[in-house]
Amino acid sequence: MKNLHCMNCGSFDLHRFIDLGDQPNGNHFPTADTKADELVFPFAMMVCRSCGQVQLEEFPTPEFMFSNHPYVTGINMPVVDHFDWLAKHTVRRFQVPENSLVIDIGCNDGTLLRKFEDNSMRVLGVDPGRLTGKLCREAGTTVCETFWNEATGNALRQLNLKPRVITATAVFYHVQDIHNFVRGLAAVMDDETIFIAQCVNLQDVIEKCQFDHFYHEHTMIHSVGPLKRLFAEHDMRVIDVEHVDVHGGSFVISVGRNANPHPTSPGVDEWISREKAAGLYDTSTYDEFATRVRANRDDLVKLLKQLKADGKRVWALGAPLKGNTLLNYCSIGPDLVEKAVEVNKFKIGKLTPGMHIPVESEDEQTETPDYYLVLTWNFLPFFIEKYKAFLADGGQFIVPNPTVRVVGYEGVAGKS
Repeated sequence: MKNLHCMNCGSFDLHRFIDLGDQPNGNHFPTADTKADELVFPFAMMVCRSCGQVQLEEFPTPEFMFSNHPYVTGINMPVVDHFDWLAKHTVRRFQVPENSLVIDIGCNDGTLLRKFEDNSMRVLGVDPGRLTGKLCREAGTTVCETFWNEATGNALRQLNLKPRVITATAVFYHVQDIHNFVRGLAAVMDDETIFIAQCVNLQDVIEKCQFDHFYHEHTMIHSVGPLKRLFAEHDMRVIDVEHVDVHGGSFVISVGRNANPHPTSPGVDEWISREKAAGLYDTSTYDEFATRVRANRDDLVKLLKQLKADGKRVWALGAPLKGNTLLNYCSIGPDLVEKAVEVNKFKIGKLTPGMHIPVESEDEQTETPDYYLVLTWNFLPFFIEKYKAFLADGGQFIVPNPTVRVVGYEGVAGKS
Protein backbone atom coordinates (compact mmCIF):
# COMPACT_ATOMS: atom_id res chain seq x y z
CA MET A 1 0.00 0.00 0.00
CA LYS A 2 1.30 3.44 -0.94
CA ASN A 3 1.44 6.02 1.82
CA LEU A 4 0.24 9.25 0.21
CA HIS A 5 -0.20 11.41 3.30
CA CYS A 6 1.26 11.63 6.79
CA MET A 7 -0.01 8.79 8.95
CA ASN A 8 0.05 11.12 11.95
CA CYS A 9 -1.26 14.56 10.92
CA GLY A 10 -2.64 13.85 7.42
CA SER A 11 -0.41 16.35 5.61
CA PHE A 12 0.61 15.65 2.02
CA ASP A 13 3.88 17.57 2.52
CA LEU A 14 6.18 14.56 2.78
CA HIS A 15 9.92 14.58 2.09
CA ARG A 16 11.50 11.32 0.90
CA PHE A 17 15.05 11.23 2.29
CA ILE A 18 16.34 7.71 1.65
CA ASP A 19 15.57 4.86 -0.75
CA LEU A 20 16.86 1.47 0.41
CA GLY A 21 15.87 -0.31 -2.80
CA ASP A 22 13.33 -3.09 -3.35
CA GLN A 23 13.57 -5.56 -0.45
CA PRO A 24 11.74 -8.66 0.77
CA ASN A 25 10.00 -8.92 4.10
CA GLY A 26 13.00 -9.25 6.40
CA ASN A 27 11.21 -11.75 8.63
CA HIS A 28 10.19 -14.20 5.89
CA PHE A 29 13.08 -16.68 5.77
CA PRO A 30 12.91 -18.78 2.59
CA THR A 31 14.32 -22.24 2.02
CA ALA A 32 16.34 -23.37 -0.98
CA ASP A 33 13.07 -24.60 -2.49
CA THR A 34 11.07 -21.40 -1.90
CA LYS A 35 13.61 -18.64 -2.49
CA ALA A 36 12.58 -18.25 -6.13
CA ASP A 37 9.08 -17.27 -4.99
CA GLU A 38 10.27 -14.48 -2.71
CA LEU A 39 8.38 -11.19 -3.02
CA VAL A 40 10.07 -7.79 -2.85
CA PHE A 41 8.58 -4.39 -2.06
CA PRO A 42 9.67 -0.78 -2.55
CA PHE A 43 11.47 0.54 0.50
CA ALA A 44 11.89 4.28 1.10
CA MET A 45 11.52 6.51 4.16
CA MET A 46 9.91 9.95 4.42
CA VAL A 47 9.56 12.71 6.99
CA CYS A 48 6.50 14.93 7.29
CA ARG A 49 7.36 18.60 6.98
CA SER A 50 4.24 19.54 8.96
CA CYS A 51 4.56 17.43 12.13
CA GLY A 52 7.98 15.77 11.89
CA GLN A 53 6.71 12.16 11.76
CA VAL A 54 9.16 9.77 10.06
CA GLN A 55 7.37 7.02 8.15
CA LEU A 56 7.58 4.39 5.46
CA GLU A 57 6.51 5.29 1.93
CA GLU A 58 5.01 1.93 0.99
CA PHE A 59 4.31 -1.29 2.89
CA PRO A 60 2.86 -4.80 2.51
CA THR A 61 -0.32 -5.82 4.34
CA PRO A 62 -0.11 -6.49 8.09
CA GLU A 63 -1.39 -10.04 7.54
CA PHE A 64 1.51 -10.76 5.19
CA MET A 65 4.06 -9.43 7.66
CA PHE A 66 2.83 -10.64 11.03
CA SER A 67 0.77 -13.82 10.71
CA ASN A 68 3.87 -16.06 10.86
CA HIS A 69 6.19 -13.67 12.63
CA PRO A 70 9.33 -15.59 13.76
CA TYR A 71 10.70 -13.20 16.41
CA VAL A 72 10.63 -14.77 19.89
CA THR A 73 11.15 -12.48 22.88
CA GLY A 74 12.03 -15.11 25.46
CA ILE A 75 15.28 -16.25 23.77
CA ASN A 76 16.66 -12.71 23.89
CA MET A 77 18.13 -12.39 27.37
CA PRO A 78 18.86 -8.63 27.31
CA VAL A 79 15.19 -8.02 26.42
CA VAL A 80 14.00 -10.44 29.10
CA ASP A 81 16.05 -8.56 31.69
CA HIS A 82 14.73 -5.23 30.42
CA PHE A 83 11.13 -6.46 30.65
CA ASP A 84 11.74 -7.45 34.26
CA TRP A 85 12.74 -3.84 34.94
CA LEU A 86 9.87 -2.41 32.89
CA ALA A 87 7.18 -4.37 34.73
CA LYS A 88 8.55 -3.46 38.16
CA HIS A 89 9.09 0.16 37.17
CA THR A 90 5.57 0.56 35.73
CA VAL A 91 3.89 -0.90 38.81
CA ARG A 92 5.98 1.28 41.11
CA ARG A 93 5.87 4.49 39.05
CA PHE A 94 2.08 4.45 38.68
CA GLN A 95 1.23 2.73 41.98
CA VAL A 96 -0.71 -0.02 40.23
CA PRO A 97 -2.80 -1.99 42.77
CA GLU A 98 -2.35 -5.75 43.08
CA ASN A 99 -4.59 -7.90 40.90
CA SER A 100 -5.03 -5.11 38.33
CA LEU A 101 -5.41 -6.14 34.69
CA VAL A 102 -2.49 -5.59 32.31
CA ILE A 103 -3.03 -5.98 28.56
CA ASP A 104 0.05 -6.37 26.36
CA ILE A 105 -0.48 -5.52 22.69
CA GLY A 106 1.85 -7.58 20.53
CA CYS A 107 2.55 -9.88 23.46
CA ASN A 108 4.68 -12.28 21.41
CA ASP A 109 5.48 -15.31 23.62
CA GLY A 110 4.14 -13.61 26.76
CA THR A 111 7.50 -12.76 28.35
CA LEU A 112 6.47 -9.27 29.48
CA LEU A 113 3.10 -10.46 30.74
CA ARG A 114 4.78 -13.10 32.92
CA LYS A 115 6.93 -10.35 34.42
CA PHE A 116 3.74 -8.48 35.34
CA GLU A 117 2.33 -11.69 36.80
CA ASP A 118 5.44 -11.85 38.98
CA ASN A 119 4.33 -8.43 40.26
CA SER A 120 0.85 -9.69 41.25
CA MET A 121 -1.02 -8.53 38.14
CA ARG A 122 -3.70 -10.29 36.05
CA VAL A 123 -2.73 -10.40 32.39
CA LEU A 124 -4.12 -10.69 28.86
CA GLY A 125 -2.23 -10.74 25.59
CA VAL A 126 -3.26 -9.52 22.14
CA ASP A 127 -1.17 -10.69 19.17
CA PRO A 128 -1.98 -11.89 15.62
CA GLY A 129 1.10 -14.11 15.36
CA ARG A 130 0.31 -17.81 15.12
CA LEU A 131 3.83 -19.07 15.92
CA THR A 132 4.34 -16.99 19.06
CA GLY A 133 0.68 -17.17 20.08
CA LYS A 134 1.09 -20.93 20.42
CA LEU A 135 4.16 -20.39 22.63
CA CYS A 136 2.23 -17.89 24.73
CA ARG A 137 -0.67 -20.25 25.34
CA GLU A 138 1.67 -23.17 26.06
CA ALA A 139 3.18 -21.04 28.84
CA GLY A 140 -0.28 -20.59 30.35
CA THR A 141 -1.02 -17.03 29.22
CA THR A 142 -4.35 -16.12 27.61
CA VAL A 143 -3.89 -14.43 24.24
CA CYS A 144 -6.39 -12.99 21.75
CA GLU A 145 -5.04 -13.87 18.30
CA THR A 146 -5.91 -10.63 16.52
CA PHE A 147 -4.55 -7.22 15.56
CA TRP A 148 -5.10 -4.29 17.90
CA ASN A 149 -7.49 -1.69 16.49
CA GLU A 150 -10.72 0.12 17.33
CA ALA A 151 -12.79 -3.04 16.87
CA THR A 152 -10.56 -4.95 19.29
CA GLY A 153 -10.81 -2.20 21.91
CA ASN A 154 -14.60 -2.10 21.55
CA ALA A 155 -14.83 -5.89 21.88
CA LEU A 156 -12.83 -5.85 25.11
CA ARG A 157 -14.98 -3.02 26.44
CA GLN A 158 -18.09 -5.10 25.74
CA LEU A 159 -16.54 -7.80 27.92
CA ASN A 160 -16.31 -5.17 30.68
CA LEU A 161 -12.54 -5.51 30.88
CA LYS A 162 -10.96 -2.59 32.68
CA PRO A 163 -7.18 -2.61 32.26
CA ARG A 164 -5.12 -0.47 34.60
CA VAL A 165 -2.11 -0.77 32.28
CA ILE A 166 -1.86 -1.37 28.52
CA THR A 167 1.60 -1.98 27.07
CA ALA A 168 2.96 -2.00 23.52
CA THR A 169 6.69 -2.63 23.38
CA ALA A 170 8.31 -2.68 19.93
CA VAL A 171 4.78 -2.61 18.49
CA PHE A 172 3.56 0.97 18.39
CA TYR A 173 5.79 1.73 15.39
CA HIS A 174 4.51 -1.33 13.47
CA VAL A 175 1.09 0.23 12.89
CA GLN A 176 -0.28 1.26 9.48
CA ASP A 177 -3.35 3.07 10.80
CA ILE A 178 -2.13 4.65 14.01
CA HIS A 179 -5.34 6.61 14.62
CA ASN A 180 -7.35 3.37 14.48
CA PHE A 181 -4.90 1.91 17.00
CA VAL A 182 -5.33 4.88 19.37
CA ARG A 183 -9.11 4.76 19.02
CA GLY A 184 -8.85 1.16 20.22
CA LEU A 185 -6.99 2.40 23.28
CA ALA A 186 -9.58 5.10 23.91
CA ALA A 187 -12.37 2.51 23.74
CA VAL A 188 -11.03 0.45 26.64
CA MET A 189 -9.12 3.00 28.75
CA ASP A 190 -10.68 4.80 31.69
CA ASP A 191 -9.32 7.84 33.52
CA GLU A 192 -6.88 5.73 35.56
CA THR A 193 -5.53 3.57 32.73
CA ILE A 194 -1.92 4.11 31.68
CA PHE A 195 -0.74 3.23 28.17
CA ILE A 196 2.96 2.39 28.04
CA ALA A 197 4.63 2.35 24.62
CA GLN A 198 8.28 1.56 24.09
CA CYS A 199 9.61 2.94 20.82
CA VAL A 200 12.91 3.02 19.00
CA ASN A 201 14.12 6.58 19.54
CA LEU A 202 14.38 8.54 16.29
CA GLN A 203 17.12 10.78 17.67
CA ASP A 204 19.30 7.75 18.41
CA VAL A 205 18.60 6.36 14.93
CA ILE A 206 19.69 9.59 13.24
CA GLU A 207 22.67 10.42 15.42
CA LYS A 208 24.04 6.85 15.49
CA CYS A 209 23.35 6.08 11.81
CA GLN A 210 21.07 3.14 12.71
CA PHE A 211 19.47 2.92 9.28
CA ASP A 212 18.78 -0.79 9.77
CA HIS A 213 15.98 0.17 12.16
CA PHE A 214 14.12 0.92 8.93
CA TYR A 215 12.19 -2.05 7.57
CA HIS A 216 8.72 -2.78 6.28
CA GLU A 217 7.35 -3.64 9.72
CA HIS A 218 8.50 -0.26 11.04
CA THR A 219 5.90 1.89 9.35
CA MET A 220 6.90 4.80 11.60
CA ILE A 221 9.96 5.73 13.65
CA HIS A 222 8.83 7.87 16.55
CA SER A 223 9.91 11.03 18.27
CA VAL A 224 7.97 12.52 21.15
CA GLY A 225 6.82 15.77 19.53
CA PRO A 226 4.65 14.14 16.85
CA LEU A 227 3.30 11.64 19.39
CA LYS A 228 2.21 14.46 21.69
CA ARG A 229 0.26 15.89 18.75
CA LEU A 230 -1.23 12.48 17.92
CA PHE A 231 -2.51 11.73 21.41
CA ALA A 232 -3.88 15.24 21.90
CA GLU A 233 -6.12 14.66 18.88
CA HIS A 234 -7.69 11.76 20.83
CA ASP A 235 -8.11 13.66 24.13
CA MET A 236 -5.04 12.05 25.64
CA ARG A 237 -1.78 13.46 26.91
CA VAL A 238 1.79 12.28 27.31
CA ILE A 239 2.43 11.96 31.04
CA ASP A 240 6.11 11.01 31.00
CA VAL A 241 8.94 9.87 28.75
CA GLU A 242 12.14 8.09 29.72
CA HIS A 243 15.18 6.98 27.74
CA VAL A 244 16.25 3.33 27.88
CA ASP A 245 19.29 1.71 26.26
CA VAL A 246 17.50 -1.31 24.77
CA HIS A 247 17.56 -1.74 20.95
CA GLY A 248 20.33 0.82 20.57
CA GLY A 249 18.34 3.61 22.26
CA SER A 250 14.60 3.70 22.87
CA PHE A 251 12.10 5.68 24.90
CA VAL A 252 9.27 4.56 27.13
CA ILE A 253 6.32 6.92 26.84
CA SER A 254 3.44 6.96 29.33
CA VAL A 255 0.05 8.19 28.13
CA GLY A 256 -3.32 8.70 29.82
CA ARG A 257 -6.62 10.38 29.17
CA ASN A 258 -6.64 14.11 29.82
CA ALA A 259 -8.43 13.46 33.13
CA ASN A 260 -5.80 10.98 34.35
CA PRO A 261 -4.75 11.91 37.91
CA HIS A 262 -1.02 11.63 37.19
CA PRO A 263 0.48 15.04 36.36
CA THR A 264 2.44 15.66 33.20
CA SER A 265 6.16 15.50 33.86
CA PRO A 266 8.18 18.60 32.88
CA GLY A 267 10.51 16.12 31.20
CA VAL A 268 8.08 15.78 28.29
CA ASP A 269 8.54 19.33 26.98
CA GLU A 270 12.26 19.19 27.86
CA TRP A 271 12.54 16.08 25.66
CA ILE A 272 10.78 17.80 22.77
CA SER A 273 13.11 20.80 23.13
CA ARG A 274 16.08 18.45 22.74
CA GLU A 275 14.50 16.98 19.61
CA LYS A 276 14.18 20.46 18.14
CA ALA A 277 17.79 21.25 19.02
CA ALA A 278 18.88 18.01 17.32
CA GLY A 279 17.16 19.11 14.08
CA LEU A 280 14.53 16.37 14.04
CA TYR A 281 11.99 18.78 12.52
CA ASP A 282 14.36 19.95 9.76
CA THR A 283 14.51 17.98 6.49
CA SER A 284 18.21 18.81 6.02
CA THR A 285 18.96 16.60 9.03
CA TYR A 286 17.55 13.60 7.18
CA ASP A 287 19.34 14.39 3.93
CA GLU A 288 22.64 14.55 5.83
CA PHE A 289 21.76 11.26 7.55
CA ALA A 290 21.18 9.59 4.17
CA THR A 291 24.63 10.75 3.03
CA ARG A 292 26.20 9.11 6.09
CA VAL A 293 24.23 5.91 5.46
CA ARG A 294 25.57 5.64 1.92
CA ALA A 295 29.12 6.20 3.19
CA ASN A 296 28.65 3.47 5.81
CA ARG A 297 27.40 1.08 3.14
CA ASP A 298 30.43 1.73 0.96
CA ASP A 299 32.86 1.36 3.89
CA LEU A 300 31.33 -1.92 5.00
CA VAL A 301 31.34 -3.50 1.54
CA LYS A 302 34.91 -2.33 0.96
CA LEU A 303 36.02 -3.94 4.23
CA LEU A 304 34.28 -7.25 3.52
CA LYS A 305 35.74 -7.44 0.01
CA GLN A 306 39.21 -6.77 1.38
CA LEU A 307 38.82 -9.47 4.01
CA LYS A 308 37.74 -11.93 1.34
CA ALA A 309 40.75 -11.00 -0.78
CA ASP A 310 42.94 -11.63 2.27
CA GLY A 311 41.46 -15.11 2.69
CA LYS A 312 39.55 -14.29 5.89
CA ARG A 313 36.28 -15.97 6.84
CA VAL A 314 33.31 -13.84 7.90
CA TRP A 315 30.07 -15.05 9.48
CA ALA A 316 27.08 -13.01 10.57
CA LEU A 317 26.22 -13.00 14.27
CA GLY A 318 22.45 -13.33 14.30
CA ALA A 319 19.92 -12.95 11.50
CA PRO A 320 17.63 -10.24 12.90
CA LEU A 321 15.19 -8.31 10.81
CA LYS A 322 17.35 -5.19 11.04
CA GLY A 323 20.30 -7.20 9.78
CA ASN A 324 18.38 -8.17 6.67
CA THR A 325 17.80 -4.49 5.89
CA LEU A 326 21.56 -3.98 6.05
CA LEU A 327 22.44 -7.10 4.05
CA ASN A 328 19.99 -6.26 1.26
CA TYR A 329 20.82 -2.56 1.08
CA CYS A 330 24.54 -3.35 0.92
CA SER A 331 24.07 -6.40 -1.38
CA ILE A 332 26.00 -8.60 1.04
CA GLY A 333 25.47 -12.26 0.18
CA PRO A 334 27.19 -15.60 0.84
CA ASP A 335 30.11 -14.56 -1.35
CA LEU A 336 31.14 -12.14 1.42
CA VAL A 337 29.48 -13.65 4.51
CA GLU A 338 29.51 -17.47 4.58
CA LYS A 339 26.69 -18.05 7.05
CA ALA A 340 24.65 -16.51 9.84
CA VAL A 341 24.47 -18.20 13.25
CA GLU A 342 21.23 -17.99 15.22
CA VAL A 343 19.44 -19.34 18.31
CA ASN A 344 15.92 -18.85 16.89
CA LYS A 345 14.55 -22.24 15.82
CA PHE A 346 12.17 -20.60 13.34
CA LYS A 347 15.14 -19.27 11.31
CA ILE A 348 17.68 -22.10 11.58
CA GLY A 349 17.97 -24.22 8.45
CA LYS A 350 16.64 -21.48 6.21
CA LEU A 351 18.15 -18.59 4.23
CA THR A 352 18.26 -14.90 5.03
CA PRO A 353 15.58 -13.00 3.08
CA GLY A 354 16.83 -11.55 -0.18
CA MET A 355 20.55 -12.30 0.07
CA HIS A 356 20.07 -16.01 0.88
CA ILE A 357 22.88 -16.49 3.37
CA PRO A 358 22.48 -19.89 5.10
CA VAL A 359 21.28 -19.68 8.72
CA GLU A 360 22.71 -22.29 11.08
CA SER A 361 22.44 -23.04 14.78
CA GLU A 362 24.79 -20.97 16.89
CA ASP A 363 25.09 -23.83 19.37
CA GLU A 364 26.12 -26.46 16.84
CA GLN A 365 29.18 -24.78 15.31
CA THR A 366 32.41 -26.80 15.56
CA GLU A 367 34.68 -24.09 14.15
CA THR A 368 34.90 -20.32 14.24
CA PRO A 369 35.40 -17.62 11.61
CA ASP A 370 38.03 -14.91 11.64
CA TYR A 371 35.35 -12.22 11.92
CA TYR A 372 31.72 -11.93 12.94
CA LEU A 373 29.61 -9.25 11.27
CA VAL A 374 27.48 -8.25 14.27
CA LEU A 375 23.98 -7.79 12.87
CA THR A 376 22.69 -7.87 16.46
CA TRP A 377 24.76 -4.77 17.30
CA ASN A 378 21.98 -3.46 19.56
CA PHE A 379 23.05 -6.11 22.08
CA LEU A 380 26.79 -5.71 21.54
CA PRO A 381 27.79 -5.79 25.25
CA PHE A 382 25.91 -9.08 25.68
CA PHE A 383 27.71 -10.66 22.73
CA ILE A 384 31.10 -9.30 23.75
CA GLU A 385 30.68 -11.12 27.04
CA LYS A 386 29.30 -14.26 25.39
CA TYR A 387 32.14 -14.37 22.84
CA LYS A 388 34.91 -13.31 25.21
CA ALA A 389 36.95 -16.44 24.45
CA PHE A 390 36.57 -15.93 20.68
CA LEU A 391 37.86 -12.37 20.98
CA ALA A 392 40.68 -13.37 23.34
CA ASP A 393 41.80 -15.98 20.77
CA GLY A 394 42.18 -13.29 18.12
CA GLY A 395 38.70 -13.28 16.61
CA GLN A 396 37.15 -9.92 15.78
CA PHE A 397 33.74 -8.29 15.53
CA ILE A 398 32.70 -6.01 12.67
CA VAL A 399 30.22 -3.45 14.02
CA PRO A 400 28.33 -1.53 11.30
CA ASN A 401 27.39 1.68 13.12
CA PRO A 402 27.59 4.53 13.93
CA THR A 403 30.62 4.05 11.68
CA VAL A 404 32.05 0.75 10.49
CA ARG A 405 34.61 -0.48 12.97
CA VAL A 406 36.46 -3.66 13.89
CA VAL A 407 36.45 -4.64 17.56
CA GLY A 408 38.98 -7.14 18.86
CA TYR A 409 40.11 -8.17 22.33
CA GLU A 410 41.97 -4.91 22.88
CA GLY A 411 38.90 -2.93 21.89
CA VAL A 412 36.83 -4.87 24.40
CA ALA A 413 39.38 -4.00 27.04
CA GLY A 414 38.67 -0.34 26.31
CA LYS A 415 41.62 0.40 24.05
CA SER A 416 41.30 2.13 20.71
